Amino acid sequence: MRMTKNQQGNAAVQVVWVLAGIVIIVAAFMMVKHTRPGEPVAFTTPYQAVLMTNGVAYYGKLAGYGTPRPVLTDVYVIVTQTNPDTKQTSKGLFKLDKVEDLYQPDRMYLNPNQILGVEPVGTNSKVAQLIGQAH
Repeated sequence: MRMTKNQQGNAAVQVVWVLAGIVIIVAAFMMVKHTRPGEPVAFTTPYQAVLMTNGVAYYGKLAGYGTPRPVLTDVYVIVTQTNPDTKQTSKGLFKLDKVEDLYQPDRMYLNPNQILGVEPVGTNSKVAQLIGQAH
Protein backbone atom coordinates (compact mmCIF):
# COMPACT_ATOMS: atom_id res chain seq x y z
CA MET A 1 0.00 0.00 0.00
CA ARG A 2 1.52 3.23 -1.15
CA MET A 3 0.75 6.72 0.13
CA THR A 4 -0.23 9.31 -2.39
CA LYS A 5 1.53 12.63 -2.51
CA ASN A 6 -1.54 14.26 -0.93
CA GLN A 7 -1.49 11.79 1.97
CA GLN A 8 2.26 12.33 2.45
CA GLY A 9 1.71 16.10 2.56
CA ASN A 10 -1.05 15.75 5.14
CA ALA A 11 1.15 13.52 7.32
CA ALA A 12 3.99 16.07 7.17
CA VAL A 13 1.61 18.86 8.19
CA GLN A 14 0.34 16.78 11.12
CA VAL A 15 3.91 16.13 12.29
CA VAL A 16 4.70 19.85 12.13
CA TRP A 17 1.56 20.67 14.18
CA VAL A 18 2.41 18.04 16.78
CA LEU A 19 5.96 19.37 17.11
CA ALA A 20 4.69 22.97 17.35
CA GLY A 21 2.27 21.93 20.10
CA ILE A 22 5.07 20.24 22.05
CA VAL A 23 7.26 23.34 21.75
CA ILE A 24 4.42 25.56 23.00
CA ILE A 25 3.70 23.28 25.97
CA VAL A 26 7.39 23.16 26.96
CA ALA A 27 7.73 26.95 26.62
CA ALA A 28 4.62 27.53 28.77
CA PHE A 29 5.92 25.13 31.42
CA MET A 30 9.29 26.91 31.51
CA MET A 31 7.63 30.32 31.79
CA VAL A 32 5.41 29.23 34.68
CA LYS A 33 8.32 27.55 36.43
CA HIS A 34 10.49 30.70 36.29
CA THR A 35 7.75 33.16 37.29
CA ARG A 36 6.71 31.26 40.41
CA PRO A 37 7.94 32.98 43.58
CA GLY A 38 10.76 31.25 45.37
CA GLU A 39 11.49 30.76 49.02
CA PRO A 40 11.86 33.89 51.14
CA VAL A 41 15.41 35.03 51.81
CA ALA A 42 16.62 34.45 55.37
CA PHE A 43 18.80 37.21 56.82
CA THR A 44 21.50 36.71 59.43
CA THR A 45 21.21 40.20 60.93
CA PRO A 46 18.25 41.58 62.89
CA TYR A 47 17.77 44.60 60.58
CA GLN A 48 17.95 45.17 56.84
CA ALA A 49 18.34 48.27 54.70
CA VAL A 50 15.71 48.30 51.95
CA LEU A 51 16.41 50.70 49.09
CA MET A 52 13.33 51.56 47.06
CA THR A 53 13.27 52.62 43.41
CA ASN A 54 12.15 56.13 44.47
CA GLY A 55 15.48 56.60 46.30
CA VAL A 56 14.11 56.24 49.84
CA ALA A 57 15.88 53.80 52.16
CA TYR A 58 14.01 52.10 54.99
CA TYR A 59 15.59 50.15 57.80
CA GLY A 60 13.75 47.41 59.62
CA LYS A 61 13.04 43.72 59.97
CA LEU A 62 12.25 42.38 56.52
CA ALA A 63 10.17 39.21 56.17
CA GLY A 64 9.01 37.55 52.97
CA TYR A 65 11.72 38.99 50.75
CA GLY A 66 11.70 36.91 47.56
CA THR A 67 7.94 36.40 47.74
CA PRO A 68 5.11 38.52 46.28
CA ARG A 69 4.33 40.07 49.70
CA PRO A 70 7.42 41.30 51.59
CA VAL A 71 6.70 43.04 54.92
CA LEU A 72 8.95 45.44 56.80
CA THR A 73 8.36 45.84 60.55
CA ASP A 74 10.09 47.94 63.21
CA VAL A 75 10.64 50.49 60.42
CA TYR A 76 13.11 53.39 60.62
CA VAL A 77 13.86 56.12 58.12
CA ILE A 78 16.57 58.78 57.90
CA VAL A 79 15.11 62.27 58.04
CA THR A 80 17.05 65.38 57.08
CA GLN A 81 16.20 68.47 59.11
CA THR A 82 17.27 72.04 58.40
CA ASN A 83 17.69 74.63 61.14
CA PRO A 84 15.83 77.71 59.82
CA ASP A 85 18.18 80.12 61.63
CA THR A 86 21.56 78.63 60.74
CA LYS A 87 20.51 76.78 57.55
CA GLN A 88 22.55 73.81 58.78
CA THR A 89 21.19 70.39 58.03
CA SER A 90 21.33 67.36 60.22
CA LYS A 91 20.21 63.81 59.69
CA GLY A 92 18.51 61.60 62.20
CA LEU A 93 17.14 58.09 62.27
CA PHE A 94 13.49 58.04 63.31
CA LYS A 95 10.98 55.28 63.77
CA LEU A 96 8.33 55.49 61.05
CA ASP A 97 5.43 55.57 63.51
CA LYS A 98 6.95 58.78 64.98
CA VAL A 99 7.47 60.39 61.57
CA GLU A 100 3.98 59.45 60.39
CA ASP A 101 2.28 60.22 63.69
CA LEU A 102 -1.14 60.73 62.11
CA TYR A 103 -1.69 57.03 61.52
CA GLN A 104 1.32 55.43 63.30
CA PRO A 105 2.07 52.53 60.96
CA ASP A 106 3.50 49.44 62.63
CA ARG A 107 4.54 47.78 59.35
CA MET A 108 5.00 48.38 55.64
CA TYR A 109 3.71 46.02 52.97
CA LEU A 110 6.17 46.49 50.13
CA ASN A 111 5.67 46.11 46.41
CA PRO A 112 8.49 43.73 45.43
CA ASN A 113 8.77 45.43 42.03
CA GLN A 114 9.69 48.69 43.81
CA ILE A 115 12.55 47.21 45.84
CA LEU A 116 15.86 48.15 44.25
CA GLY A 117 18.02 46.27 46.73
CA VAL A 118 18.29 44.86 50.23
CA GLU A 119 21.38 44.81 52.43
CA PRO A 120 21.91 43.49 55.92
CA VAL A 121 22.55 46.17 58.55
CA GLY A 122 25.76 45.23 60.35
CA THR A 123 25.27 44.69 64.08
CA ASN A 124 28.12 47.14 64.86
CA SER A 125 27.07 49.77 62.31
CA LYS A 126 25.99 53.31 63.15
CA VAL A 127 22.42 52.50 62.02
CA ALA A 128 22.25 49.48 64.33
CA GLN A 129 23.58 51.60 67.21
CA LEU A 130 20.97 54.31 66.58
CA ILE A 131 18.17 51.73 66.42
CA GLY A 132 19.43 50.25 69.70
CA GLN A 133 19.36 53.70 71.33
CA ALA A 134 15.81 54.31 70.06
CA HIS A 135 14.47 51.20 71.79
